[in-house]
Amino acid sequence: MKNRIVVLCGVALLGLGMLTACGESPKKTLETAKFEEQQGNLEHAGKLYQQIIQQKPDSPEAAEAKAAMARIMEKQGGPQ
Repeated sequence: MKNRIVVLCGVALLGLGMLTACGESPKKTLETAKFEEQQGNLEHAGKLYQQIIQQKPDSPEAAEAKAAMARIMEKQGGPQ
């Protein structure tokens, strides 16, 4: 019984963490993406920029994310 409670609590916390990450504002996601790009984590930065573009395509953050994606593509040598 104790093990079930521990597992259920773990699942609940994991779900809560995923909801929080998904609910992050485009501004906060953009800040994180910029940080990842500065750290050289281009793949992760690109995923975050894409997330912004998909979730809020008409936002100012999406416009900035599109420019950042072009910059990353250039750093990686263009489209593959």
